[in-house]
Amino acid sequence: MEVKDTEIIDKATEFENRKHVYKSTNEKIVASREVKSLILELNEIYKENKDSDIMDMMKRLTIIKRKVEKRLKGRPDS
Repeated sequence: MEVKDTEIIDKATEFENRKHVYKSTNEKIVASREVKSLILELNEIYKENKDSDIMDMMKRLTIIKRKVEKRLKGRPDS
């Protein structure tokens, strides 16, 4: 594994362990973009070495991403 790969994995782990309390819409947008970028970068690493741990991390980050985006959409008007 390259140094760049370990940096990406470290960033993803840090993001995953961070508290996900976003007060403003801007914080939600930034978090959504950040997690999307991390997932794409992890996917590139996964394509090279097919490590199941990386796939599991991508799955967990995808769940976080969905939650953030769900909050970003808000409630539909009735």
